[in-house]
Amino acid sequence: METPKTEPAVTPQSLITEDHVRKALHADKGTDALLKSWKVVDFTKRGDNYACVVTSVQVKYAKCEGVESEVSYVVKLNACRTVDSVADMSSLIFAKEGRFYSEIVPALNEELISAGQEPLCVPKCFFVSLENGKEQLYLEDLRARGFFMFDRRKGMDKDHTTLVLNELARLHSASYLLLRKFKEGESLSTKFEFLSHEFFSDEFMPMFESFLKGCIHTGMMMLEKVGGYESSVEWLKGLQGEVLEFCTTGLLSEKYTSICHGDCWNNNVMFRYNDEGQPVEPMLVDLQACREASFATDLNYFIYTSLTGDVRVPNIEDFMNTYYSSYKDVLKGADVPMYFSKEELVNEFRDKNKLGLIFAMSIIPALLVEPEEVSETRVDDLEKLMQDFRKVALNKLKTNPLCKPRFLAIFDEFLQSGLIS
Repeated sequence: METPKTEPAVTPQSLITEDHVRKALHADKGTDALLKSWKVVDFTKRGDNYACVVTSVQVKYAKCEGVESEVSYVVKLNACRTVDSVADMSSLIFAKEGRFYSEIVPALNEELISAGQEPLCVPKCFFVSLENGKEQLYLEDLRARGFFMFDRRKGMDKDHTTLVLNELARLHSASYLLLRKFKEGESLSTKFEFLSHEFFSDEFMPMFESFLKGCIHTGMMMLEKVGGYESSVEWLKGLQGEVLEFCTTGLLSEKYTSICHGDCWNNNVMFRYNDEGQPVEPMLVDLQACREASFATDLNYFIYTSLTGDVRVPNIEDFMNTYYSSYKDVLKGADVPMYFSKEELVNEFRDKNKLGLIFAMSIIPALLVEPEEVSETRVDDLEKLMQDFRKVALNKLKTNPLCKPRFLAIFDEFLQSGLIS
């Protein structure tokens, strides 16, 4: 009896086709580039990426003169997960990032160049496919230009932080210049409608609410485990009841509306270094959560997920000055007056501090554990994945050297500032 044939399992890497590779090559090197061969070369390790699969394609090609050359592309792929809600979210984030590169980056770069600035520090994108369930992005391989991933477990020092804040200011100020050119009644999210597609839309609301409340619950358990933070635990209980409303309406602020990165933390920034090992150029990557929001949401996200307390607290005024000066320089180059003061910037930043804390509670527990300590089979189930992180993080809490500078320092700061009473 003949054995029935079974269809091969779909893997993310199997989504890559020669046609896709050729289109990326032609966008990069010109239509006269002849594709000779290509192969998939995985290079990331577990824990580097959560929302998709990242690999690379090494390509050999020849131009009309016949000389064979090589180029490498980083490819972001749909993770081919079978849970419907996770698959739908994958489509959402690919649409956001793909259209950010194809629609927003050219518009923002036009504003920056007109203002005498360099283009945005984001990777070049050569091909986008948004076919449902098979989404993929082909990006320049920044390793070839000497860029390296920042260690997500390390807090950024002042030099790294300054570079990121300068770049965020350029992103935000360019979006303000772009917004000024819109017709009356137009907004960033009506011009680029995909910016309004959010994780807290009706489709994902139950999962998003569960995630947010789970993050706060994890924070409460961590504080209880350490001890001495009873008032913070009580404050978090109140925050848990209003977190969904706060994380939706709290993102917005008409005066400071910008196109925001949305997920700017250690893991989503790369750096190029000089011969002395000093960072000289940043690169913002992973734009899958880009959104229309107050620029202070990006600042809070970055500053409270990516810095230790001993770097953040004594340098916060310098960091605000850095951001403000960079923003003002872009507007000055475009002959546009600065429309908010340094004091107003600080007030808006402080007004969004609760968001910074919520972002930190969603990111930092994952930094307290090694990726191999969490079951990979549970990545399709967000709730179970969080339970895994919570269990391992709590077991290691008192012995993990990252806990106090990355997590407890935030509560110490907010207790002192009066945000937590």
